[in-house]
Amino acid sequence: MGGQGIWDGYMKTLLLLRHAKSSWKKQTLPDHERPLNKRGKKEAPMVGKYMKENSLVPDMILSSTARRAHDTAEAVAEASGFDGQVDLYQDLYMSDTASYLDILRCLPEEANRVLVVGHNPDVEALLTLLTDVTDHMATATLAVIDLPISSWQELSEATDGRLQNLWTPRED
Repeated sequence: MGGQGIWDGYMKTLLLLRHAKSSWKKQTLPDHERPLNKRGKKEAPMVGKYMKENSLVPDMILSSTARRAHDTAEAVAEASGFDGQVDLYQDLYMSDTASYLDILRCLPEEANRVLVVGHNPDVEALLTLLTDVTDHMATATLAVIDLPISSWQELSEATDGRLQNLWTPRED
C-alpha cells in the first residue's frame, strides 16, 4: 500500500464563514453596528443546519465583534446544536490574514474543529493562503478546510490545507 501522507493520523479543521447578508437601511449606522437583513436572518440558521446535518458542529466558534458577524455566529451556533459560547475577537474585524492566524495559533489543542465568522476580503484571502484556492465567498458562504497540523500552534502562512467544500445557502 501507499506510504504515509501528510493527511494520515492528524489534522485540524477550520470552518471559515463569511457573515450573512447585512442591512444598509440606516446609512448613519456605523459599519461595525450594521445588523443582518431579512435574507441574512434566514441564511445564517441554514448554515448551522447544514453543519449539523454534515457532522460539522465545531468545538469552538470565534467571531468578529461586528454585529452582523456576531449575529451570524449566534444563529449558526443555535441551529447547529453547538452548546458553547461564541468567542468575540476585535481583531477579526477590518483586519488581515496575519491577525486571523495569530488568533488561531492560540487555540486550545482539544479544539479540533473551529468555526471562524469574519469578513471579506479577509476570509477570501485566508482561504487562498491556506488552500491555494481563489474563490469568491459570498455572504453566508462556508469553507471547510482540513489542515495537516496536530497543533494550532503549527499553523502558518506555509500550511498547505485542503479545501473539502465551499457551501452557500440557496433560497428555495
